Amino acid sequence: MRCRLLPAGALAAAVAAAVLVSGCGSGDDWSGAHAKPTAVGTLGPGFSDPAGSPAPEATITPRPGSWDGVRPSEGYRVVLLTAGKDPQTRTLVNAVTDWAKETHASLKTVTATAPDQFVPGISQAIALAPDLIISAGNDLVDPLALVTPSHLGQKFLVVGAELGEPTANVTAADWTGASFRGEGLGMSSGYDPATFTPERAGRAVRAGVAAVLNGLTGIVIWLD
Repeated sequence: MRCRLLPAGALAAAVAAAVLVSGCGSGDDWSGAHAKPTAVGTLGPGFSDPAGSPAPEATITPRPGSWDGVRPSEGYRVVLLTAGKDPQTRTLVNAVTDWAKETHASLKTVTATAPDQFVPGISQAIALAPDLIISAGNDLVDPLALVTPSHLGQKFLVVGAELGEPTANVTAADWTGASFRGEGLGMSSGYDPATFTPERAGRAVRAGVAAVLNGLTGIVIWLD
């Protein structure tokens, strides 16, 4: 189901035409009490250095599959924030929706359809008060860098890209060929659309969520 979420006041007119929210049916009501989410399962050896937590903005390269034993507790609320219709973004979106089905996470999707609505779209996602916002699409990198420092209580996961200077609430999961860091910083390793495969995107989502659930945030999860 797809429906419009209209904020109050003057913002409503600006946002309604370009930001769409799906998953708004009665079965997706998030207004009730919600237990604090937890990680079900544990990270395997080699996910991160057991001697201590990664430094802020650090990059870690987890051992493949070391995140497979971790999933969120029942009722985990996630907003998929997306912009762009390119094949790479669609691959990331499909990876998130597939993961949500597999883990029985409660998923809503906020789709920003025009550049002047990227920031309002992020605000829409935050207003839903999810446990995690997962961002898919290079167009959202610069707007996220602008907005996320003002919402440190909201956790974000960027898949297939990263912020140049992430705050502690922003985690990224990407790989060589997908490390877009914003218009001013570009691609640190060369952008390659062919690297956006369903398998790699799925790994990025699972590894990134596992990191967030275990309190490893404000870092980059680098996949081989």
